[in-house]
Formats: sequence, structure tokens, C-alpha cells
Amino acid sequence: MILGDSTATAAPGGRGPTGAVHGRGPGIALDLGSARTRVWAQGMGDILDVPTVTHQGSAAARPVRRGTVVDPAGATRLVSRLLADRVPHDVRPVVVVTAPVLSGPRLHTAAVGVLQVLRPQAVLTIDGVRAAALGAGADLSGAMLVIDVGAQLSEVALLTDGRVAAARRATMGTDDVRAGALAELVTAVTTMVTGLLRDDPRPAYADALDRGPLLVGGGALRPEVAYRLSARLRSHVRAVPRPQTAAVRGAVAALHSVLRHPALNPTRPLSPLPPLPPPPPLPPL
Repeated sequence: MILGDSTATAAPGGRGPTGAVHGRGPGIALDLGSARTRVWAQGMGDILDVPTVTHQGSAAARPVRRGTVVDPAGATRLVSRLLADRVPHDVRPVVVVTAPVLSGPRLHTAAVGVLQVLRPQAVLTIDGVRAAALGAGADLSGAMLVIDVGAQLSEVALLTDGRVAAARRATMGTDDVRAGALAELVTAVTTMVTGLLRDDPRPAYADALDRGPLLVGGGALRPEVAYRLSARLRSHVRAVPRPQTAAVRGAVAALHSVLRHPALNPTRPLSPLPPLPPPPPLPPL
């Protein structure tokens, strides 16, 4: 299963992905970000990309800040508005949701609570950095450095064989960049990268930097971020194609693997899922 070390939680009254489950509902992939929410569900077709904003009367609020759900009720309303009508009342979906790296079980518990409005059979989490690399079509067979610059959170992770071996995060993102302040964001990211390599100087990790880090998230839409990081790290930092949706595309790939796992429903063959278009090729090294 692609989600090897991710967390799986069965919904109350249901059976988790290690037991036979009947009446399996549609699969859902969700990237609940601080600024934007991206979601894909069977039958939806394209990825839905909307602001992470809720409304009560004339007031607008953001239920997720710095990668943390600060308003569970608001996040629940957002998820319900986007997905509740797409889940039949007699079925229970399997949901794969991205999570900030190093977020721990508390965020997973919050995500499970928010997603109960969908009556899920199971909720599984996958690190956003790992999902983004997967969604970008990166070769995960060796060591890889992934830099995720989001709106309110920046993360750096070293992946080995597709798993997060080490990571760091900073509560700073493109929303914090004002005139002349881009250097502060670049410095924070550079410090995280050099700190990882200093703490674990194994040759494979240095090779990951030489190979060229992948830049994902909204920051990858700003060419000056990749340019400045390349100069500071003395490495070719590559912005992946369609970086803003790479994480949810990776969550979709993980969802495909999970739903085909025989432990989920060993008594009935699974119908094929409609594939997403393949990711564009990565920029050359």
C-alpha cells in the first residue's frame, strides 16, 4: 500500500481497512490547506480547487491557519458544502487526506472529526510533502529533497524510498511575503535544508541536494522563489508542473492503491477507478 506509514482510522461503527467492508462508498482525496482546499472524488472528474473560507451570514472566516484546523465547525461546513451531496446516504467513503509533515496524531484526530460529516468508512492521512512528490511523478526510488512553500506554512523533507526520513517546518509562507520580504522566506527555507543535512550528513542526503530539490506548493508558482533558493543552496531547485495541486494528485494515487488493496474488500472485485491525467514531465536536472 502506498500509505505505508500513514494513519488509518475507522469511522465509528465501521470496520477499518484491515477488515472486510461491504457497501464501500466513493473514494475521496482531500488537501485541506490554509488558503486553498483541493478535493477529488469519484465521479467528480477534475480536481475542485476553492478558497478555504467559510461564511456565516456576512462574515467570512478561515477555518485552517498555519496548517492547523482552528475552527472544526467551520471546516466541517466547508467539507459538507463541497462533498456531502456527492456521497450517497447508503454508502461510506474511504478518504485520503494530506497532512503537514510532523503534524502528529492531533491533526489526524481533528481531520477525522471534521470528515465525520461524510460518514467515512475510514480516514487515512499521508504527509503532504510525500503526496506532492508522488503527484508530480517523481522517481521515489532513491533519496529526494522536497520543499513545500505554502501560503502560511513551509516544509522541507528528505524522502528515502518514498518515505519521510527527516523533516522540518516553519510557520511562514507566501502570505507573509511583503515588499522586500521574500529574502526572509528564502532564508527560512535554506536554514531548514542546511539544518537537515547538517544533522544527518549521510552521503545519500547530500546526493539528494545534488540531484536537485523539488519545489511544490503555491511558492513554486513564483519563479523568483526557485531562483533564489537555487542560488542559496547552490543546487538546481525544480518547480514541479501544476505545483498547487501536486499534493492532492498524490493523495488520489494513494487512494487508488488503498481501494485496490484486497484487505479492504476481499469478497468482491473492485471496479476500476477513472484515472487522472498523467502529471507533466518534471523539468530536467
